[in-house]
Amino acid sequence: MATPFSESTDMEPPLMLILRQLLCALMFRYIGRIALSVIGDGSIDWTKVEEDSRKAIELDYNSVKAHYMLGLALLQKNELAGGVKELQRALDLGRGANPVGYMVEEIWQELAKAKYMQWEQSSTKRSWELQSLKEACENALEEKHFLDSCQTEGFLDEMNVPHLKQFEDLGQVFKRAAEDDTPTEVPDYLCCRITLDIFRDPVITPSGVSYERAVILNHLQKVGKFDPVTREPLDPSQLIPNFAIKEAVQAYLNKHGWAYKIE
Repeated sequence: MATPFSESTDMEPPLMLILRQLLCALMFRYIGRIALSVIGDGSIDWTKVEEDSRKAIELDYNSVKAHYMLGLALLQKNELAGGVKELQRALDLGRGANPVGYMVEEIWQELAKAKYMQWEQSSTKRSWELQSLKEACENALEEKHFLDSCQTEGFLDEMNVPHLKQFEDLGQVFKRAAEDDTPTEVPDYLCCRITLDIFRDPVITPSGVSYERAVILNHLQKVGKFDPVTREPLDPSQLIPNFAIKEAVQAYLNKHGWAYKIE
């Protein structure tokens, strides 16, 4: 009896069919070992998970689960860049295969956590560097003010005014420099109208309203085939990817990594 992994045409040579079945068997072997490594005795052997994930990827570069598990394994080793890369690959593959599948949301959650960790580390470093630079600038202004005051005795009141203004301007400069790393509210146009969360995979309806793909599909399936905002009839086939908003969201996240934080 044929399985989804052994479908073939009547014209397919028997040797090719055997090779395909062997490849699937090997994939099951490594994917199965990954699962066993994870659920075995309650403790996870992440080194083994990484090894088996890499072997599975060698056999099938488009394996969502293998890239996902490899990403998790790399994060456990504190290899953030590598973990993020693998999780992003798994997310892209998962969205292509089944955009509303349970793993897509799971992968996004892990990717968002990793991205937030990356931002946190970079933000801490930038904050320290800005503070050090600010202190150095303030010290330089103080020194300049002291030297100027020594040369112009009797005019201290007149000198204090521009001196204080320089300190105020300096503070504003460094305040603006830190704005990108200061959490605020995500703009409404970057958020789903239903969940109010920042978009991950936005789609737009014929009415011009954008929603998170999985959320609107769930609405159409469980509530009714209509646009929840305009109440106009709506079929899943009418949903179109909103690439403009998706690019805007990615640009915003690249600049404001704190927005990856999941409550």
